[in-house]
Amino acid sequence: MDGKDEALIRDIRRLAAEKNAVILAHNYQRYEVQQAADLFGDSLGLSRQAAETSARMIVFAGVFFMAESAKILSPQKKVVMPVLEAGCPLADTLTVESLRALKEEHPGAPVVCYINTNAAIKAECDICCTSANMLQVVESLPDEKLLFVPDKNMGRYLQTQTSKELILWKGVCPTHHRLKKEHILELRRRHPEAKFIAHPECRLDVLELADAIRSTTGFFKYAAESDATEFIIGTETGVLPRMREVNPGKTFYAASEEMVCPNMKMTTLEDVLSVLETEENEVDVPADIREKAVKALERMLAVT
Repeated sequence: MDGKDEALIRDIRRLAAEKNAVILAHNYQRYEVQQAADLFGDSLGLSRQAAETSARMIVFAGVFFMAESAKILSPQKKVVMPVLEAGCPLADTLTVESLRALKEEHPGAPVVCYINTNAAIKAECDICCTSANMLQVVESLPDEKLLFVPDKNMGRYLQTQTSKELILWKGVCPTHHRLKKEHILELRRRHPEAKFIAHPECRLDVLELADAIRSTTGFFKYAAESDATEFIIGTETGVLPRMREVNPGKTFYAASEEMVCPNMKMTTLEDVLSVLETEENEVDVPADIREKAVKALERMLAVT
C-alpha cells in the first residue's frame, strides 16, 4: 500500500469517527478498501454486526443487495454506498414478476432464497439462506418440494446433499461460473499438495474436485485450521491478500486470475471518503418490503 492510500485511510478513519459511521467491506472488495473498514467479512455477517453497533450511519463497500440487507436489519440507521451503481449480476437475474410466475407453476412449494437477492425478492420468499447454512435451512422445512433461487450452480450442489426436490432458477454468478474443471486439474498438476477450497457458486463439476466447499468466511477458517501449507482458492480473488496476511507461512493460489468481480472492484478509497463527506447514495427499503423481507431473514436465523 502506497503513501497516498495510507493518507486516504487516515482521512476515512477520522471522518468515520466524527460522523459516528461504521464502515463495512465485503471480502471481495479491493484490499485497501478492506484495510479502511471497521468490519470485513461476508454480506449477512457484516449486516448483523453493524446492527449491533451504536453507529448512526453504515457505509457499505459491497454491492446493492448487501446495503439493502443492512437497511433491513438496521432500519433506524442511515445506510449509504460508496458506489450506488455496484450491483450483483446474480441477484439481477431474478425479478419479482419472474419469481411470482415460478411460484404459480409450483403452487404450495415454499421458496428458499439465497442471501444474494434484492430486498423485493426476499419479501416474496419464505426463508433466506447463506452459502454456509443452505443445507440446514432446506432440511428445516417439512416440505419435500422447494423452490431454490436464484443460483442454479448452488442449487445443483445442494440437490446432491438433500433428498428433497429442488426447483431451480437459472441464475449464476458470472465470476464463479467462469471457473472450469480444466483450471483446477492444471493447478493440481503444478501443485499436487495443495488443498482446493471452492465456493458453492461454482459449477458442479468444479465442486466435485474440491477438498472443501465453503462460504467466504469458511475459506478463512479452513485455511487457518488445516495442516496443509498450500491452497487453491476457488472464489473471487479479493480474498487472497488477507488470506496471505493472516496465514504467514502458507501459500495461496488463485484458482483462476479471471475470477474478479468488476462490480466488487468498482469501489475505491476515494469513493469511501467521498460518501462519508457527502452522505449521498443512501439506500432505503420501503417499509412494506422490509417487513416481509425481515421475516425471511428471521426464519433463517431461527433455525441456524
